[in-house]
Amino acid sequence: MAVQELTKENFEQVVTGNATVIVDYWAPWCGPCRAFAPTFERVSEKHPDIVFAKVNTEDEQEIAAHFQIRSIPTLMIFRDNIIIFAQPGALPEGALEQVIGKAKALDMDDVRKQVAAQQAAEAQPEAAAGTG
Repeated sequence: MAVQELTKENFEQVVTGNATVIVDYWAPWCGPCRAFAPTFERVSEKHPDIVFAKVNTEDEQEIAAHFQIRSIPTLMIFRDNIIIFAQPGALPEGALEQVIGKAKALDMDDVRKQVAAQQAAEAQPEAAAGTG
């Protein structure tokens, strides 16, 4: 599958409409980004069950700001619309394959429970503050 360009017009549809989406945040002037592109493309061809996508942070500054992208390249993996991996820096092919293997192996029911517990814990201090 070819790597897909994401824009603010299609970002949400792609991420919510696919089980697993790997996003490479990059910019045309970024040397490490350009060096990583062939690796990203090669790995995408080995995983037709995953959507591989790129966000040009120059053109899509709104998306980059929303996800607080501070360094490029940055890789982010969404699984069932949950960010399960986010890391700046270009990965060698073997490391990218390892990350994909771990992402595929995750028990998403367990991940959802962890997210719900974290959200509940974050909401408690606000509720306690409102009772004083």
